[in-house]
Amino acid sequence: MKRLSDLSVGEKARIHSFEKDEIFIKLMEMGCVPGELVKVEQVAPLGDPISVFVAGYSLSLRLSEASSIMVEEIN
Repeated sequence: MKRLSDLSVGEKARIHSFEKDEIFIKLMEMGCVPGELVKVEQVAPLGDPISVFVAGYSLSLRLSEASSIMVEEIN
């Protein structure tokens, strides 16, 4: 299990769980639900934010948000 913030550009994973409860509802409203596939599309030049493809659209997340999402890598 890894954090979404630890994935590199092009890597895919499946959302497993959330570490921080205070951001849980916000992320679920944006399509980040357990079981959903997610792919890292881009990382900003300074590393924050990152762009991920989830639930059929591109979503920009701060590293602090991405680090609270636990994912299972897909080979």
